[in-house]
This record gives sequence, C-alpha cells and structure tokens, in this order.
Amino acid sequence: MKPVVHRREFLRRALTGGAVLVGAPGFGAPNILRSRPKIPYGVQSGDPRSDGAVIWSRSDRPARLWVETAATEDFRNPTRIRGPEALEVDDFTARLALDHLPEGQECFYRVWFEDLDDRRAESERVVGRLVTAPEGRSDVTFLWSGDTAGQGFGIDESQGGMATYAAMREEAPDFFIHSGDLIYADAPLASELAVTGGGVWKNLVTEAKSKVAETLDEFRGNYAYNLLDQNVRGFNAAVPQIVQWDDHETVNNWYPGEVLDDPRYQVQQVSLLAARARRAFFDYTPIRRHEARPDRVHRVLRYGSHLDVFVVDFRSFRGPNSANLQTEMSPQTAFLGAEQLHWLQQELKDSRATWKVIAADMPIGLVVPDGDAAENGANGDGPPRGRELEIAALLSFLQREAVRNVVFVTADVHYAAAHRYDPDRARFKEFDAFHEFVAGPLHAGTFGPNPLDDTFGPAVLFQKVPPEGQANLPPSAGFQFYGKVTIEGATGGMTVSLHDRSGESLYSLTLDPS
Repeated sequence: MKPVVHRREFLRRALTGGAVLVGAPGFGAPNILRSRPKIPYGVQSGDPRSDGAVIWSRSDRPARLWVETAATEDFRNPTRIRGPEALEVDDFTARLALDHLPEGQECFYRVWFEDLDDRRAESERVVGRLVTAPEGRSDVTFLWSGDTAGQGFGIDESQGGMATYAAMREEAPDFFIHSGDLIYADAPLASELAVTGGGVWKNLVTEAKSKVAETLDEFRGNYAYNLLDQNVRGFNAAVPQIVQWDDHETVNNWYPGEVLDDPRYQVQQVSLLAARARRAFFDYTPIRRHEARPDRVHRVLRYGSHLDVFVVDFRSFRGPNSANLQTEMSPQTAFLGAEQLHWLQQELKDSRATWKVIAADMPIGLVVPDGDAAENGANGDGPPRGRELEIAALLSFLQREAVRNVVFVTADVHYAAAHRYDPDRARFKEFDAFHEFVAGPLHAGTFGPNPLDDTFGPAVLFQKVPPEGQANLPPSAGFQFYGKVTIEGATGGMTVSLHDRSGESLYSLTLDPS
C-alpha cells in the first residue's frame, strides 16, 4: 500500500528537501534502481489558467514524461496523462500543458519518467502542487521578485542557500512572477568571495558556472545550477510561476545587434548569444508557448474577474542603448517595439479585469545607466525623449481609452521601493496617476537607490536600500526582497506589501479600484 502524503508533511518536505518523493512500485533490487531514470532538478508548474498549467521536469537520460493529477495529496482517483519524450535536443527537459483541471482549485500532480528502452524502468515520483485560476470574483494572492545568483553570490549552504525562496514558499501564494534575471549567465562564480563588511561567501561551483555562458549547454547549465538549491526546488514544487527575462539571462545590458568588446567572450555577437539564451530559457522554465510564435516572451495571463497579468519584454525588441535623447519615435528609440506596444495597448483596452498588472522587467522612472548610455527608458529630468516616447504613448493611450486600475510590478535595481506617478508632478501630463512597486533581489548583491526621472512625475512612497557606502551587500545581510499582492474577492481591493527574506512586512499599501 502506498503511503499517504499528508499536506503538512508535503509542505515541510517541499521546504526542506525540494520535493516529495514517492517510490515507484515493483522495483526494489539495487541493480534495477541503478537503471531507472532520475529527476535531478525536481518539478515546476507555470502560467496557470482556469483549466490547468504547464508542468515541467527533467530526466537524466532519454525518457518519457508521465503526469498524474488529483484533487488531494493522497492521489485517490488520479488522472494519468502520457507526456512527451525528453530527448538530448531539449537537454532531457519535458513539459506538458494540462487542460483538464477544475477552476480555482488547489491540485496536486506527480511526475515520473519512463525509460525509452525498458518501460519497466521508471523514476521515482516527484510531487508538486498548484492552484488553478478562478473564473469569478475570488480572493487572489501572488508574489513577485527578480534577480537570482547575481554579483557572484551562488549557493552557500552554510548561509542557508537561496533562503528568500523558503520565505516566499511559506506565504503559500497562488502564483509567483519572476520579473527577470532568472540567472546570471554573464557572472561566473568563484569558490570563495570576499563580502562587503568582512567575511567570505563560499559558493557551490559547477563547470557551467565557472565561466561566462556562450554555448547552449553553458546557458542551460546556469538554469540547472539554481535548481541545485533545495529552497528553489521546494518553492518550484509548491508555487506556479510566471516567468519573464531581462538582460542577465544573456549578458549585462544587452540589445539586439550589439557586438561585445569583452575579452571573456569568444562569441562577440550578442544576437547569437541571445538566441542560445532564449532557447535555454524556454527549455528550463514552465512557460506556456505561443501557438504562432513559440519563442515569444510577452503574453497575458487571465486570473479570474479581478486580475489580468500582462507580461512584457523590454529586451527583445529594443533599439541600441544610447544617450536616449531622441525627440521622435523610431527603431532607434524602441523599448517595447512598435508591434509589442500595439499588442499591449489592445490587450489592456480589451481587458475586463478589475486590475491590470503589468509585469515589467525594468522600472519606468528610475535612471538605470549603461556607462554613458541609458539602459532602461529613463534618461534624466525633462520631457519624453528616446525610449520614454513609447512609455508616453502607452500612458496617454490608457487615459484616452479610460483604462483604469493599472499597476506596474518590477525588479532589476536590487532594492525595494514603492512609487506613485502623478501628472501634477510630471513634465508629461497626458496620463492618469498610477503606482509602480519594485522588489528584489531574490539572491544577489543589493544596491540603490537609483535617481528618479521627473518625466512621469514619480515620488518615492517607500524604499529600503543598504546603508550609505555599503553597496553590493551579500544575501546574508538581509537586504533581499519580494513583493506580495492580495486582491479581495468581495470588494476588489488590492493590498501590496514589500517583504525581506525573513518574510517580515516592511511596507503595505491598499488600493481601491476605480
């Protein structure tokens, strides 16, 4: 008789061990055990809908993915689905889009792999949990943050590993938005790193994390590295994710067509690096593929009557990083790019959700430099110029079309902040006031604050940054942050809070829908 995995035990083991394992029946002899496929990196679910989500896992060899789902963790009356083959071309990763689950319900799934040469040889079962999107006016809770394994800070088990993931797991959210920089492909790890304020950070180091990523295998190895952390695996097994990318999935501050001048790289063509980086991103995340353009990152996730999440991509369609002072829109000023901007405007206009959350991989009104050039849209005080022209076009469109209750959530700058953008303070006036919330890093060096750009009238409502003169603090210093959003089903009220890696709430703001 199979053991029943009670909910409390499932949560505990997901936090401490990265997965709940259930042995495959009928295989007990050591020689048979050695011949089974293995699941080295656990399970993930992503892009939840009312009828299901995408399930992801990886085998250690060619094998077939199988998934069972059930309403309870003891898996009474499960539904079994035959998945695809995990092959070398995808680095033995496999994903399956479920479309049969009940709406707005907690569901359990378990994954295993079947050897292609011997169907009797099956891996152990790895159990995960997800919550499907509701159709009606239900309560919704989600988290967001970004920036994992940056500035040379990898997995130091003596420091508790990537501990922010454990704190977020305890929140038991419906889903999590990873706001970009899922990996730092351009930041190799040393076995030891001296830290600000004294002490040594001791990294677990793998071959792929010993140099900058250039080959497809090296990019994939960066994702696999993060999955070695038990906190990350435990979080992935328990919380569906909505992922987007930014720059460090490829190389710092990159743009299409860039040619590097960096002696660490033999491959200098950034577009080639980005193509390999994009492939690894899709291989190792539970992202739902667009039918016509399966490599597209921007998309909409509809989560009941109160929430639509608009995932944008500020990286793939941008023009070159420049002084960003152009006075007319052109391919040189692209940030979202014309096609994505039009898509976003129309999707926001068509949305019937109470709240429209734009998941952005960069903040709007903080100046983020790239040497003498601009890395994001902000370029210093003044009227809209350069990439700000697209932001102005978006904001004025929302005002003209009376699109209400738009909120931005983002990461990128490695500190926590809440901003309110107000036309009464702005150089550009043709928009309605809105809020932007910044959270991160998840596991990286901490910086800040960045200067404000007055073009769209931002004001700081809250920020948490390292003490003056103490930039690039390690994760152990505590300046790691995530954000939490709770929407009340009965009223539609949204409460946004910012938390540190212990889970402590640092700031909270409740917004009423208009």
